[in-house]
Amino acid sequence: MDRRRLPPLNALRAFESAARHMNFTRAAEELSVTPGAISQQIQNLESYVGEDLFKRSSKGLLLTDAAQTALPALREAFDRLQEAAELLTAAIDGRRVTVSAAPSFAAKWLVPRLGRFEAAHPEVDVWLSAGIELVDFSSGEVDIAIRYGSGRYPGLEVIRLMGETVIPVASPELLAQRPLDSLDDLAGHTLLHDGSPDADDSCPDWTMWLAARGVKTIDGARGPRFNQSSLVIEAAMNGRGVALAKRALAQTDLDLGRLVAPLAIATAVDFAYFVVHPKPKGRLAQVKAFVNWLKTEAEAHDEAIRTLDVGAGI
Repeated sequence: MDRRRLPPLNALRAFESAARHMNFTRAAEELSVTPGAISQQIQNLESYVGEDLFKRSSKGLLLTDAAQTALPALREAFDRLQEAAELLTAAIDGRRVTVSAAPSFAAKWLVPRLGRFEAAHPEVDVWLSAGIELVDFSSGEVDIAIRYGSGRYPGLEVIRLMGETVIPVASPELLAQRPLDSLDDLAGHTLLHDGSPDADDSCPDWTMWLAARGVKTIDGARGPRFNQSSLVIEAAMNGRGVALAKRALAQTDLDLGRLVAPLAIATAVDFAYFVVHPKPKGRLAQVKAFVNWLKTEAEAHDEAIRTLDVGAGI
């Protein structure tokens, strides 16, 4: 194809915007030009293709058959141009990878391990953004997101990192004062609740957890509630009570002896942790390096958990 014969980019932009809004004035506002400029660009494009692109009716603008046929491909072309511009910028700024993660995962799992990535890849700077809102990748500001969910993220590259289980945990100081050797001993402890908005029906709260084990004498609804998984873990570390915690997030504190899992009961849940990113981002060297490192860390985490569980008889 002779690319020198492509129509002017400004004319194509004017047509795509006008066709999306079906209104020249709104297209002009979007592109920061006058409606007359939009009309002129449309006329230039119509002269180029030799056919009308819009027709007027009593209800307003309508697209001609030719315009309707070409519009989807044109929109895809502009999407690809935007991706190319983002990749070009990211490739030039190859020292940076921007990662979005939920606050609890960032604080309890990712940040304690980041030093190993920095040591292995001193040429890459990690910019970490912690928040519970879903990432809008269309802005181009975030390269990678780590999400806890079902794994269904249409239009994105999705890599499963690791699964999750729920276990009761408490501080060793609390258990030295008030042992927890059996389910019945929970009656003498404050129950700490993880109220994070995960929407995972398979993840048990204390009421579900106790009912599944036939315990009817303990009120599973009593006790304080926290809206972040990291907060309920911190409360348990401070001796506030016994938390039903996500194992992946609590494991560093278990390894360091700040928490213990006295009952050795783990409950698997349906949700898991996933790395997601737009497919074009996966071609960037810094994104490849970070994703490969995450996979290695997750594999090591899972192997350590399996070894601990075998030793504990879980």
